[in-house]
Amino acid sequence: MDTTLEDPLIGHVLDGRYRVDERIAVGGMATVYRAVDTRLERELAVKVMHPSLADDADFTERFIREAKSVARLDHQNIVGVLDQGRDGDYVYLAMEYVAGCTLRDLLRERGALSPRAVLDIVEPLLAGLAAAHRAGLVHRDIKPENVLIGGNGRVKVADFGLARGVDHQTSADTGTLLGTISYLAPERIEHGTADQRADVYACGVLLYELLTGAKPHTGDSPAQVLFAHVHRDVPPPSQAVPGLAPALDTLVARAAARTPQDRPGDAAGLLALVRAIRDELTDEELDLQPPAATQVPAGESAGGTTDADKTAAVPATADPDERTSVVPRPAGVRSTAPDGPDRDAVNHTARIELLPPLSHNGDDDDRAAAPPVRRKLPRRAVLAMVAAVLAVLGIGAGIWYINSGQFLHTPGVYGVPQAEAEQTLREAGLKVAVDEAYHETVEPGHVISTDPARGDRVRKNATVTLTVSQGPPVAVVPNLRGIPLADAKEQLTRAGLTPGTETREFSTEVPRGSVISTDPAPGTEKRPDAAVALVVSRGAEIEVPEVIGTAEGTAMQQLTEAGFEVEVAPERVFSEEESGTVAEQSPTPGESAGEGDVITLTISKGQEMIEVPDVRGESESEARRILEDAGFEVNVNRLFFTGTVFNQSIYGGDTAPRGSTITIWVR
Repeated sequence: MDTTLEDPLIGHVLDGRYRVDERIAVGGMATVYRAVDTRLERELAVKVMHPSLADDADFTERFIREAKSVARLDHQNIVGVLDQGRDGDYVYLAMEYVAGCTLRDLLRERGALSPRAVLDIVEPLLAGLAAAHRAGLVHRDIKPENVLIGGNGRVKVADFGLARGVDHQTSADTGTLLGTISYLAPERIEHGTADQRADVYACGVLLYELLTGAKPHTGDSPAQVLFAHVHRDVPPPSQAVPGLAPALDTLVARAAARTPQDRPGDAAGLLALVRAIRDELTDEELDLQPPAATQVPAGESAGGTTDADKTAAVPATADPDERTSVVPRPAGVRSTAPDGPDRDAVNHTARIELLPPLSHNGDDDDRAAAPPVRRKLPRRAVLAMVAAVLAVLGIGAGIWYINSGQFLHTPGVYGVPQAEAEQTLREAGLKVAVDEAYHETVEPGHVISTDPARGDRVRKNATVTLTVSQGPPVAVVPNLRGIPLADAKEQLTRAGLTPGTETREFSTEVPRGSVISTDPAPGTEKRPDAAVALVVSRGAEIEVPEVIGTAEGTAMQQLTEAGFEVEVAPERVFSEEESGTVAEQSPTPGESAGEGDVITLTISKGQEMIEVPDVRGESESEARRILEDAGFEVNVNRLFFTGTVFNQSIYGGDTAPRGSTITIWVR
């Protein structure tokens, strides 16, 4: 079967929002694509359940549960889920996009890692997993394929599709369990139950694999691997790596103990143990190179990643040997994963049916011991068997043809310089075409993507199109000096930029309301939608004349002739100025304003007249209080030091301007 046929989702916009651009991973239950959120214009990953499973309520519920589970988590070492929805037959999750590689990719390239690199990866992995455990979630499928290493070296835990709460019954409800056989904890195989310690066990197996380059339990069939998990301890990694520190043997033994009670209680407990053991190791012990390790390229980061590791959008498309496959039934266990060779099953997430234990009553024993009865098959059954054999032979011939050298997998060249990528593809027997596109993060001249995508099976001599980065898209700041503000904003928008803050300055050269300058300066290259600050002219600087006390009409004429616009406040106010004259002006006299600026005038209603209280016969202090409360100033003439008021300058009941002075006489 030619897998180069166009994926129907490529170019499709899910829910009218997520434009699918490239397929980057294919699994047994879902396919992961690189996509763009057209509303927020950001790159993300979209995980789409296979349409054939969309009508399966269990799979759909598990898919939605993944979105809800991870949406509760906010941690730098967990791949975030941003949205979930359904578009026709497509059930999908919108997730954070991580450019880099999987831990499985790193193992394939390196074989095994030094203890320092192993701990650099495991510590952030456990930090993310600990956040999930604190939230009451069990991942249930920790393995190298689900650990991502970004281009910046950050480690993230991915694929919470099998996650459940610690109090949620697993296989006991359904007679099945889901997981990857190489990393299944013994209690999951025996009882179908799991808590955080099942994830700790998987991390212990992962530690062994990173240190040695091999899995601790292998066999000719999945059943043998399952049997080994239950009945055999994980061997000390020092058996495969001479000179490995004994503390690392202890670490693996604790994490991968067959009895759950012997393991750390959760990822946080294992993380504390990892850090304590790391502090005990010397530099020589940390930098020990295992026999299975390939030569480490120069410039390895603390996390064990190099530029060579950043050549794929993560998660990478699995090789044929890593896809979900049938798990043959061991004693009491039956797999219901999709068809595939037994040797593949130990590496992949699979559904495994737990069979009820055989009855041990006498009748069952008799039936087990009874010899089989030979029956003659009907002619129709014989023909059906012959047809089935021929079909199997045809399928085998097809598989032979596909694997006979007519096809190969598209090499991963993400982030590689164009010339190197072209050489890699041509050496693989492929032709090359080149397109260019802007990209926010991939540096110019390096590969953004390939079509067909990395890992896709293509015919020899097929053409692979490289999309090469031109760097981030840029917008050039136009020269806006002397352009009216509204026109200047329109020009910025057409140039792909955003009008930013506006400040006003006086200018004798640029007309009022036009742009004096921009920040950044004209000709500067900026990213699209970047803000550009504008300095706008206020016109020539003019000193504001004083018109307070001037009649309204006269004041307006004087200000207009000086080059200002004039507005009159709708409400008049009491003031010491005569009624009808200017009581207040804004800006105030002597301030600087630009030609055409607005001067606001407030007109006087004259002085406010209020009734004077009669304070004769009151004590001096009481009279003073009454008059001041009424709004007057008080002057006192005393005939004696103390006494009562016998006279006042304005008699009680008469009116006087608010704030005027009332004189009182005291004797």
